[in-house]
This record gives sequence, structure tokens and C-alpha cells, in this order.
Amino acid sequence: MSLPLTIAVMLQLAASLPASPSRPSASAPSSPSIYHARDGAIDVRMPAPDTASVVIDGVLDEPVWRSAQLLTGFSLYQPVDQRAAPDSTEVLVWYSTTAIYFGIRAFEPHGVVRATLADRDRVSNDDNIELHLDTFAERRRAFVFIVNPLGIQADGTKSEGGGFIPGSNVMPGQNDLSPDFQWQSRGHVTGWGYEIEIRIPFSSLRFPSAERQRWGVQFSRKVQHSGYEETWTPVKRGAASFIAQEGWLSGMTGLTHGVDVTLNPELTNTVVGTACCGTLPSGWSYENRPRVGGNIRAGLGSNFVLNGTIRPDFSQVEADATQVAADPRFALFYAERRPFFVEGSDQFNVPNTLVYTRRIVQPDAALKLTGRIGRSNISLLSALDVPPTGSTDGRALVDVLRFTRDFSDQSQAGVVYSERVSNGHMNRLAGVDVRHVFGRLYYAQVQLAGSVSRASGVPSTGALWEAVLDRTGRAFGFHYNVIGIRPDFRADNGFVARTGYVQPSISNRITLFGTPGRFFERYMVFTSTSALWRYGDFFSARSLLESKASMSNTVTLRGGWSVGLTPSINTYAFDPTAFSGLAFDNGALAPSPFVPAARLTALNGSLTASTPQFRKFSASAGLTTANDVDFLETSRVRRTAYNASLDLRPTSRLRVNATYASNEFLRQLDGGSSFSTRIPRLKAEYQIARPLFVRVISQYEANRREALRDYRNGRLLLVRQADGSFAASTSRRSNLLRTDWLISYRPRPGTVFFAGYGGTMSEPDALAFVSLRRVSDGFFVKASWLFSRTLD
Repeated sequence: MSLPLTIAVMLQLAASLPASPSRPSASAPSSPSIYHARDGAIDVRMPAPDTASVVIDGVLDEPVWRSAQLLTGFSLYQPVDQRAAPDSTEVLVWYSTTAIYFGIRAFEPHGVVRATLADRDRVSNDDNIELHLDTFAERRRAFVFIVNPLGIQADGTKSEGGGFIPGSNVMPGQNDLSPDFQWQSRGHVTGWGYEIEIRIPFSSLRFPSAERQRWGVQFSRKVQHSGYEETWTPVKRGAASFIAQEGWLSGMTGLTHGVDVTLNPELTNTVVGTACCGTLPSGWSYENRPRVGGNIRAGLGSNFVLNGTIRPDFSQVEADATQVAADPRFALFYAERRPFFVEGSDQFNVPNTLVYTRRIVQPDAALKLTGRIGRSNISLLSALDVPPTGSTDGRALVDVLRFTRDFSDQSQAGVVYSERVSNGHMNRLAGVDVRHVFGRLYYAQVQLAGSVSRASGVPSTGALWEAVLDRTGRAFGFHYNVIGIRPDFRADNGFVARTGYVQPSISNRITLFGTPGRFFERYMVFTSTSALWRYGDFFSARSLLESKASMSNTVTLRGGWSVGLTPSINTYAFDPTAFSGLAFDNGALAPSPFVPAARLTALNGSLTASTPQFRKFSASAGLTTANDVDFLETSRVRRTAYNASLDLRPTSRLRVNATYASNEFLRQLDGGSSFSTRIPRLKAEYQIARPLFVRVISQYEANRREALRDYRNGRLLLVRQADGSFAASTSRRSNLLRTDWLISYRPRPGTVFFAGYGGTMSEPDALAFVSLRRVSDGFFVKASWLFSRTLD
């Protein structure tokens, strides 16, 4: 960089900040290079590795920081891109032969820095710095390291393309914070902002086995008082890839990785209590369940990782928050949280979630190999899973193989093979998929998959196919796709909620931008329409089964406020074969087969609102009202659904999250309630120290399903019994209060001590809290140690 440009950069930085005698200056003459991204300097030339020794204490006072490369010139990304960031940020970087170091100075002249002493991966409500390392220069996948101003860590991966990260609720391009890496960070709040120090060992990363390295790098800063997100390189929202707009760390040499081996034995003891002895429990019995297991992880060079587990324990995994099922025809998707499965999960990413590791319930043993050779990724998972409760099939052998190959700039082709085989049951699946990015704004994707299954000696075959065309422009974008799944297609190791249909859909997005800092900052309208046919009906040009059209409107206001309004119209016809278990009650006459209602139209309206991340709290709420359909009896209903969430941070150590969700159907025939669910949930965490916290989660789930009724006259419907006869439909009620307590000591990932108690209570009347009766409970303790060694 020329001397005049360097001087201009220094003057620009100084002019953007308030005068302060305590403000540090990393732009001293001893800094060899300044990389100002808005001036196009995004390829950081790294010198030879340094032999300096530093203490990771959050203070950049060692001499080596004065000679580190300086990255600055951040740009605004959210809510409006392509503008200079209103906050000044400096990133210092250098490396040794064993680790890479980052020092961050985030200047904050506009508001108060927000930081709490949080548990790992819980810093999204704080100011934070997010670091992406694209070590293989793939330009669509990166390691993610996030720190808040106190140095509290969050980490994971970001992947673009494919579908859901297997087993998670993470869409392409979002951070998957499930993996945990070994790295060090410390930080502190100052009078001018905050300062952070980071060390990432090369043994925690995967990178090419080459003498000279060139890694993609990006830094993203979240500023909570304004709701802004700022990036080091100028990232355009109107592009097919966020990661591809990264900068570079070039010329790193002498990196040593070795064979990084970690051994993680686990000891768990669980005592489970259940009521016994009659309809009204007169006693209580406990069963002791000790369990010994463990995990092993070996980094085979710099680009392959081998994981193994024997009798893994998942007791430390937080319980899933119960979801409200708006449409009971489909299963609910829950995220994968179990440590063995989440590491490297992005490499099992397959469109349409053909790999979903939560199908592996409780393996006796499992093995996983993930890595990269050249431009190819190889991933293998094998597990011996216990049979489902009540099943006589015996243990199942589960195998998943995923291979992908990069081509062009950001494009990828892949194949997947999976099988689940047990006594009396078999499912095998194979598929190919191609995702091609072109013109910087567009991508096209094609997927084909087929399955072969056998259950109770009966074989079946099925197929899945999909084609997608997408444009991600700044002001205009679209997503067009068509998918078809044959009725007998099965993915026993995946999550396919529905089969036997063909569905084309068209979605368009228009975005208008205001001026940052003014009342209106962004407006986005997203229109979507789709039609669904039964698989055979589509190719026979018969009438469609369902159609949907919606228009989502979202407004972002100054300071991070957001308001959304989504009207929609849907039409439903009903497949008679899906109602073979029901019959009409004809009084003294014999029951007649159930005939579903004619096509129904549903009108929906949803309103959402969310606050900024205030210093002490944030909140969101949603309301849906609809003239809808009860799919179990094909009747017209009036549906009302509420949801609300409140995050409280009264101190830097205490975090409280309260949520409420409800859904109710009122029959339009008689105004009576046919279905209701209400789920309040409270989670409180107190961080005693950085590695030590106490957590309590209490959730009440009140479900009521009234007897099914004839949509024509309100008479009870008849339900087929196990012996083939019919009996009148009956109502069902469930009112359960579940409370879990946990104390956790986790000095680093893998080394933990947990002690907890969980209990479930029931009562006859929903949310009455007057006749609660304990129905089950359990105590557990767990000790786990991580032994790590790097072999040359």
C-alpha cells in the first residue's frame, strides 16, 4: 500500500472517532500493512510465521500485535448494504506454526456496548464479532467463530447450497452452531468500545495439505443498539453467495497440524422414577441405569477427521421445545443437538433432507469419517442402532455415504447413498444432485433419488426428483422449483414429511431500501404461489389437490424494529384413501364409508412484530387468524394462533426466556372447539462463572382433541378399531408440566460435569395448577473428560 493511501486511511479512521486519550492506535508506523476493504485491499499478504508467545487475556499489549496485519474499512450489510459502516472496527492478524491469532478493537461512539457472561453459543443477544475461515477456499462453506465483548464463545459452520443442515433447523447460508471447537478467546469492555484476543489452533481446523495456504476470511460485527450488521469486505445482499464475497489470507507457510487425538470417556448414572400400582398410583418405583461410554476423535492430517463413539450419552442435550402442529398430517422437524452427530454435519448436507441423523435413536456404536481431497468432499457414517420401542426387528445397521465434487467457481455435484437394514426391514436409497452458480446472481439445482425398501417381506420402490432456478438480486429475486415424490419413496435415514405428490411453486421478492438511521430502512414483499397434485393425477392431467398463494410483507424500522404482515389463500381437496379409518354414523343403519368434504378454501392472515435487542430485553409476538380446515374431519374451522417470546437480561449473569404458543380450532358448523393446544415455556440460566451455570426449564403442554364429528350435521364419526369394527370417536386430553434442573461445569468442550433432575406432573384441568400429580421423574449425574494430544 502506498504511503499517501496509508496516511489517508489513518486520517479517515481518526476523524470518525471521538477524541479520547485512552483510545489505542493500531495504525502506528510499526504496522507493516493496512488493508482497507472499502478501498479494495482484501487480499492480506501474510508474512512468515512469528515465534512470539502471547497470553490470551483480552489485552493487545504484546509487541507482536504492533507488527500484525491490520484489516479495517468495514461496510454496512444489514439492513442496507453497500454503505460505509457507521462504527469503526480494526482487526489484527498474525500466525505461528501452530495457531492463528486475531486481535479486535471495536470502537463504539454511538451507544452502550452490550455484553453478558453467557454460556457457550448463547451470545446472539450481545454485541459480537463473527469470524469466517474458508480454509479450503471453497467460497460456499466456512468455519465460524463468534465472540462477544467479554470473549464468550460461539462456534460452528456456515454452508451454502444443499438443504437443511442434517438434523438441524438451519437453512443454507445460516450459521449452524452445533459443532464445538477447541480455541481460546478473552475480551473486555473499554471506555471507547471493546477489545478481544483470539487464538485458534491449526489442530482445530481442517485445511489443504499444501505448503502454501490461501484461506478465505470474513469478519461480521453485530451492533445491538442499532440492529446493524457490518462486514469487513463490502458484501452485496443481491448476490447468490455471502461467503463468496470474502477476502483472503494469502501466503501462509509452515503450518503444522499433526495427528490431533482426543479421547473422551463418559460416565453417567440415571435414576428413573415412575408411578405404579393401579389407576391411582399408590407407590413409586425407581430404576437405576448406570452407563459407561466414550468418544474418540482423530485428526488424520489437516484435511480428514475420524470420529468414533461407543454407547454415547446424550443427557446433557437440552430438551426440545415443543412445537405447535398447525397441520397434523405432517411430522414435526426437530434439530439435532447430540455432539457426536453435529461435528461435520454440513458435509452430509443433501437437498430435501435425505440425511437426518435423529433417525439414529440410541446407537450402541457409531463411526464417522469426514474430509476433503483436492476439490472433493468425502463423508461416511456408520452406526448400530437400537430398535424402536415395541419393535421386534432387532438392531439396525445404518450406513450413510456422501461424496461431493466442486466445479466451476462455486458449483457442486454430489451423490448420496444410505441404508438401514434390520431383521424383517430394509431401506436403501441412492441419489445425485447438482448445484450450479452462474452470473453471480443465479443458481440452478437438480436432484434425482431412488429408494428400494422391504417391510414384512413386501418390496417397494420409489423416486424423488426436483429442479430449482433461483435469482438473488438486491432489489428483485425469485425462486422457482418443481418437486415430485412417488408414493412408495422412502428415506428411513432422512426427513421426508410427505410422499405421493408433484408440486411446482413460484416465489418472487422485491426489496425497497430507505436511509439507515431514518425511521424507514427496508421493506420486503415476498409473493409465493404453489399447486399440489397427487403423483399420478399430475401426469394424467387431473384436478389438483391443493393450491396456495401468499404475500409476505416485512418492514424494518430504525433501531432494529421489525413488523410483518402475511395474507394467504389456500384451497384443499381431500384424498378419500386417507380416511379409510373413519365412517359415518347412520343411526340404526350400518355405518357408511366416510366421504370427505368437497374442496374447501382457507383464508389466513398473520401479523408479527419484534423489538430490537435492547440492553435488558428483546421481544417478539405473532398472531394468526384464519378460516381454515380441520384435516382430521375435513370440516371448516375458525383457527386462532398466538405466539410470543420475551428475552430478559436483568444482569450480566442472568438470562430468562419466556415463550407462549397456542392454537385453537372452532367449528364453523356449531361454534364448538374441536382442538386446542397451549404451551407456555420458561427457561432461566444463571452464569455463576464462565464455565459454571445453573439452568431450569419448565414447560406446560395442554392438549385437547374433541371427538371427531360429521362436517354435515355434527354427529359423532365412527373410528375403525383394531379388530376391524367401528366405534364412536372419543375426546382426548393431556395436561403435562415438565420441569428440568441442571447444574453444569464445563471448563472446555468435552470436559464436563452435569447434575440434574427432571419431573413430569399431570392434572385433569388445563393450566389450573391445583391437582398436579407426579407421573415420572429422574435424576442424573454425568462426568466426562477430554484427553487431547497432538502427535507430529
